[in-house]
Amino acid sequence: MQKTIDLPPALAAIAAGRDFLTTRELAKALNKQGQTIRKLHCLRGEAYGIRPTKIGAQLNWPVASVAAVLNGEAPTATAAAAAVSTAKTKKTKQAGGAR
Repeated sequence: MQKTIDLPPALAAIAAGRDFLTTRELAKALNKQGQTIRKLHCLRGEAYGIRPTKIGAQLNWPVASVAAVLNGEAPTATAAAAAVSTAKTKKTKQAGGAR
């Protein structure tokens, strides 16, 4: 059984039904500068407890984890793991199958 996630209205507007945010969108949702997000990721591998999925050079931040942080909860490993699994599946489908 999956846990439902309460998306704050501002985050729902930014995400527009997607599972991931860009670094710029994450910065807007958290009211931070994009460079702050990139620096935290560079130094710690995460930003505010949220671990991104990297596809190529782009960092993709799971909306479920962002919502958890905005709701005052700790980002759950299961939400991040589910997001990573989804990203890998999409990447494999785009690449034309397994490598």
